[in-house]
Amino acid sequence: MERLLLVDCPGLAAPAGPSPDDGDRHLRELARLVDALVEICPWVDPVRPGVCTLAIRGPARYFGGEAAVLDAVATAAAGVLGDGPCRLGVAEGVFAAGLAARAGVVVAPGSTAGFLAPWPVSVLGTPELAELLPRLGLGTLGALAALPAADVLARFGAAGGRCQRVARGLEGELPGSRTPGLAARLATLQYGVPLRNHQPGFWGGASAADGRAAEVLTDLQRRLGPEAVVVAVDAGGRGPDDRARFVTWSAGAPPPPAAPAGPWPGQLPPPAPARVAAGGRALLAEVVDAAGEAVGVTGRGLLTARPARLSVAGGPWAEVTGWSAPWPVEEGWWSRARRRSARLQVTTADGRAHLLDVGRGRWRVAATYD
Repeated sequence: MERLLLVDCPGLAAPAGPSPDDGDRHLRELARLVDALVEICPWVDPVRPGVCTLAIRGPARYFGGEAAVLDAVATAAAGVLGDGPCRLGVAEGVFAAGLAARAGVVVAPGSTAGFLAPWPVSVLGTPELAELLPRLGLGTLGALAALPAADVLARFGAAGGRCQRVARGLEGELPGSRTPGLAARLATLQYGVPLRNHQPGFWGGASAADGRAAEVLTDLQRRLGPEAVVVAVDAGGRGPDDRARFVTWSAGAPPPPAAPAGPWPGQLPPPAPARVAAGGRALLAEVVDAAGEAVGVTGRGLLTARPARLSVAGGPWAEVTGWSAPWPVEEGWWSRARRRSARLQVTTADGRAHLLDVGRGRWRVAATYD
């Protein structure tokens, strides 16, 4: 995982005041800070108002060590903020680096998990887990990290598994830690002082082609924000939309670690579907029997009738030629957002195959195999 220097300026994260310009004033200050830090490292990543990171490996080689980079960053920040507070921390990943900045420490390479261990689970920013885990005797990140990964996944789902991977220092950040579009917003507030983009050169590109590609992607992130350039990584999981996720691309960062092998109770058996309806974009569907009556799934996980026809998104009906036995799925059992559903694989006369999901009496197409 990439080693980051995180710059945390609480004064620039202040909410908007009585004047509509107050919020923009803080963002303009952050834009000036980012522009000053670009002189030290060409890849400065605005994470959220008042917080930005930079990959420290390249600048450390150039300046002669991490301590020299910290001094340079502190000097640059003071030139922009004056006496305003600025906290610096170094660790692997945005999450750990943020806690390191809060504590004002530099975490040694490879020591992220040990540094995170004593922190309370509340720092994960997940209220439901922060309330439940201490009641189970898991009050610290170290206690969560020590549990078998398979047990965490079985009890708390993909979200709990990701929290554990962050607690173990295997992943660098959690969802919601970034402000979408922040870099683009900063660029528009620069008033003619662009966020400069330097040729990477000796900053760590493996070849000239890699350097040019990194230059283009860095420029794209400058214009549209860090979340505009993402890479897919294997995440494991039960459902088809859990098996892969997108993480923000970062120049020079090593590939993310492989996902845990499982077991994943209730996971989708192979082969994997070709198209997945991720991010809540599943298409509504209707499943009826030979008499045209709606087919459902009982509380015992049995079909109420033999499926005869399927319609997707109000489209034409297709004859159902085969189907699997439905299997139940229960997610988020510990929270108010718990959801019980059932999955069903079907094939139709038009040569297509779908994975259907039914919950609260409504069918959806979760994935398609063709």
